[in-house]
Amino acid sequence: MNKVVQRFALVFALLITASSCSALRPDLQAPRLALVSVAMTSADIFNQQFLIRVNIDNPNDRELPITGLDYKVFLEGDSFARGTLNRPFTVPANGETDFDMTVRTNFVSGIGRLLSRLNGRTQVNYTVEGNLLTDIRFLKKIPFNEAGSVNLAIMK
Repeated sequence: MNKVVQRFALVFALLITASSCSALRPDLQAPRLALVSVAMTSADIFNQQFLIRVNIDNPNDRELPITGLDYKVFLEGDSFARGTLNRPFTVPANGETDFDMTVRTNFVSGIGRLLSRLNGRTQVNYTVEGNLLTDIRFLKKIPFNEAGSVNLAIMK
């Protein structure tokens, strides 16, 4: 009988520990990301460089200390860019901030296909997905998946 009580106590202690860890995790709403602009800054036959301006809107009543992000960007449904940004910044409580990412693509990776499908349009549909990396205890990654449309500025 004593072993049954010990096992019950051990299981109970494990359940309490597990539930207290989840209770320590901050209750945050996911911030919203939007592409503000996508502009080609340089290009040759092999590589193109784009400057992507991103807006993050924080709906929470506490600031978000961002240490970086892992991202994938899709334009018109095609993979456009992916990478990691390792530049820390803070999004104020109930506020927003913009930041820039420089990405490189190559003609073969889909930019040629994208340009051929635009038919003179500059507004393109996008999806951006990935994880915001934070400096928040018990919440090191905040996943995001946002979609919208953005103006694509191409050098002439």
